Amino acid sequence: MKTIITLTLALTTFILSAQTETDTISENTSITVTVPVQSKDGNVIFGLYDEASFMKQPLVGLEGEIEDEKATVTFKNIAPGTYAILLYHDKNENKQMDFEPNGMPKEPYGASNNVMSMGPPLWSDTKFEVTNEPIELEIRM
Repeated sequence: MKTIITLTLALTTFILSAQTETDTISENTSITVTVPVQSKDGNVIFGLYDEASFMKQPLVGLEGEIEDEKATVTFKNIAPGTYAILLYHDKNENKQMDFEPNGMPKEPYGASNNVMSMGPPLWSDTKFEVTNEPIELEIRM
């Protein structure tokens, strides 16, 4: 009888710890972003931002190679919260967005929610919610 009780407690502990590990993993998710690209030159630079880092230093930056007229990246292990994605087509592969002398961008760019306004994108227009479910976005430039 002691053996059965001990075995039951051991299995219960194992199952509970396994559920805790699964719960911890499910608290983070992935964001897969695809962007159609018209030119095969260069690559696409993606940045994931929260409100505090928006238009500054991205929380996570990724570079997507252009294949079959699109670039796709996946931001992994992203905690639930509110985020925005900004991207640009780095045609000359200098790892920075290039601008004309008058301040207009030389390279195509895009933002989450496909916001295309005159001037820089706003946090309120580009933000989206991340929960425990994987997200797939298509962003146009």
